[in-house]
Amino acid sequence: MNIHIDLQLGEGLEEKVIDTLPKLKQFEDWMTITLEKANAHLEKPLFSAEISLRIVTTDESCELNSTYRNKPKPTNVLSFESDLPSFVESDYLGDLVICAEVVANETKEQKKKLMSHWAHMLAHGVLHLLGFDHIDDHDAEIMETLEIKILNQLGIDDPYTNV
Repeated sequence: MNIHIDLQLGEGLEEKVIDTLPKLKQFEDWMTITLEKANAHLEKPLFSAEISLRIVTTDESCELNSTYRNKPKPTNVLSFESDLPSFVESDYLGDLVICAEVVANETKEQKKKLMSHWAHMLAHGVLHLLGFDHIDDHDAEIMETLEIKILNQLGIDDPYTNV
């Protein structure tokens, strides 16, 4: 699997927050496993993929969530699928925006390990880029089952228990 992540740190992230972030290699490993597991569900399996991953503050997350989802509050992960025309061959899946502070707060609230929750947010966002969703119960069951399998392969417990 050939993976490329363009990792960006948003303005205003504090050094103490940056120090707690997963390293690029960790994000790449999580993305590789996510794609390997997702391939069984895709019409056309992927053997290479590229994303932009931006880690942001609550202010930037709030602004983006308000602009693109009409929800004026920060959120853990936003996914923006690539809008390249279908005739353009590209490995680019799209952009993920993850709010470090929301992830850290959810970790404490849900009594999860920080790196486990980061892995979940990356997998969740990548699955959205691949077209998976959780709007209705049927789609949510498919997506959540896939997330659980991905995280199990990483040695991480089901994120949907005890939430």
